Amino acid sequence: MTPASRDGGCTWSPLQVVDSNGDGTAGNPAPVAARNGDLVLLTVHNGPVSERDIMSGTVSEQDTRRVYVRRSTDNGRTWSAARDLTATTKLPSWRWYATGPGHATLLKHGRYAGRIVVPANHSAAPPAGSPDVGTEAKYYGGHDLYSDDDGRTWHIGFVDAPQDGVIAPNETTAAELPDGTVYFSSRNQGSAPDHRLDAYSTDGGRTLTRPYQVQPAISGPKVEGSVLQTTDRRVLLYSGPSDSTMRKTMQLRISQDGGRTWHPGRTLTPSPAGYSDLVQADRSTVGVLYETGATGPYEKIEFARVALRDVQ
Repeated sequence: MTPASRDGGCTWSPLQVVDSNGDGTAGNPAPVAARNGDLVLLTVHNGPVSERDIMSGTVSEQDTRRVYVRRSTDNGRTWSAARDLTATTKLPSWRWYATGPGHATLLKHGRYAGRIVVPANHSAAPPAGSPDVGTEAKYYGGHDLYSDDDGRTWHIGFVDAPQDGVIAPNETTAAELPDGTVYFSSRNQGSAPDHRLDAYSTDGGRTLTRPYQVQPAISGPKVEGSVLQTTDRRVLLYSGPSDSTMRKTMQLRISQDGGRTWHPGRTLTPSPAGYSDLVQADRSTVGVLYETGATGPYEKIEFARVALRDVQ
């Protein structure tokens, strides 16, 4: 379900059902405004089964994770029927699958301007003869999807799946830097003590310039986070819990060198907090949508407007 805001997040409409899947899951939304003005929304469905069931390869083809796209030509008031993209966006050896969650990215600079990039992750089946069942964290891997025709056809871009148990890309977000480079920030499900990974692409998400590496300057638990290149070309933002072991203390982190180094910014709440997403609400303001609560991180969803001058 989604509400809509037509004033930069100051007020919101009632919730509207955009995607549903009966007694199964419809989730991992990754929305973006295409260059033709349409809203394009990728989601993932699965039947009434668990992530562990899917990763172990014991569910039917219909109950496993499948990828869908919807579009709106009237700013989200109405949406097309869901179209199944699984055949072109998911490799046969993949089991678990997730787009985002969080916003997708429309590239605006350089050779790949107009391309939609959707960060994603998957899990793979163990190799033949392995005693593993596929639920081990090392089988998580990262990839992305891209479209050059406003979301009508889709391609798998880079795939990075080290399977060393130390680095295991999971939920991922992306931002286009001012020079057209795409910066990817991923949750690490592996054993590295730092739980954030990053990587870069200079060809619009088709390949990475180097595999995912640990980003030690972004502290926090294993959790989804969000990145946003702001209208201030010097400022790349990350949002996520900053406590090293628990999902709490939602904080902005700031990079002024395209994600190579980061420093702490404004704390939005010291309370429990979980997933988040960033948006440029207007030229001088960013918006942060995040899970939070008094005793747990999933009690409510807050939207905070933060002036760019106050992100520090």
